[in-house]
Amino acid sequence: GFELGFAMASPNALVCWEAQFGDFHNTAQCIIDQFISSGQAKWVRHNGIVLLLPHGMEGMGPEHSSARPERFLQMSNDDSDAYPFSEQFEVSQLYECNWIVVNCSTPANYFHVLRRQILLPFRKPLIILTPKSLLRHPEAKSSFDEMVSGTAFQRVIPENGLAAQAPHEVKRVIFCTGKVYYDLLKERKNQDLEKQVAITRLEQISPFPFDLLKEELEKYPGADLVWCQEEHKNSGYYDYVKPRFRTIVNHTRPIWYVGREPAAAAATGNKNTHLVSLRRFLDTAFNLEAFEGKT
Repeated sequence: GFELGFAMASPNALVCWEAQFGDFHNTAQCIIDQFISSGQAKWVRHNGIVLLLPHGMEGMGPEHSSARPERFLQMSNDDSDAYPFSEQFEVSQLYECNWIVVNCSTPANYFHVLRRQILLPFRKPLIILTPKSLLRHPEAKSSFDEMVSGTAFQRVIPENGLAAQAPHEVKRVIFCTGKVYYDLLKERKNQDLEKQVAITRLEQISPFPFDLLKEELEKYPGADLVWCQEEHKNSGYYDYVKPRFRTIVNHTRPIWYVGREPAAAAATGNKNTHLVSLRRFLDTAFNLEAFEGKT
């Protein structure tokens, strides 16, 4: 509540509230529901508060794993069934939304999303899901060239490896967000599927980047479309992204789910169970025959 008031009184300050773990934001749920998600709709008051919520299935147990992104996405005000047409697509989406939800997989994108938050000519709450393990992950790095003049926040980071060079030969496109990208990247290399499987990252989940994902979907016309997440099926992002992907393709192509099974708890408290379930969904993600014959 203090940070919300400070951000309201000082719109040119970058005001961040960080939970020790994203799970702990539930103690601020009344502030989030009453003021942050709906403040502009109820009182025509802009607010640029940033919520930094550590989030990631890292084997730390059910109270130290999930910032419950599904709750923020459910309260986002964009329409899953309407493809928005606009000349200034990115900016108009940001202006019309009630808040922004991102999960950055690179230091450069994390830098840019904070910079954009201050440079925007209006204020919107920003929800950042911040995997702790990426602080020390050797692959989660950026060149300073990605943070100089002329660079900007990437709402989507497309495949830029071998698969992108011959898109008509790609058999599967995996869409994901957050740190699971690095698990997928390692597994793809281990299985030598870098030409057959493309991996595209959603860095901004809401407002949904319809325009950029439409380009990606059209690039791979003959590929299976898969949404892969490390969260359980009844949490995470799948229920939010699935109808929006279907809207982009006009319901002509399915978007398959790969991830953990539904569960009441956000994560398991058993390290071995955590690793077994990770192994299981990685195997499914790169089994190119997993969805044959299904509709």
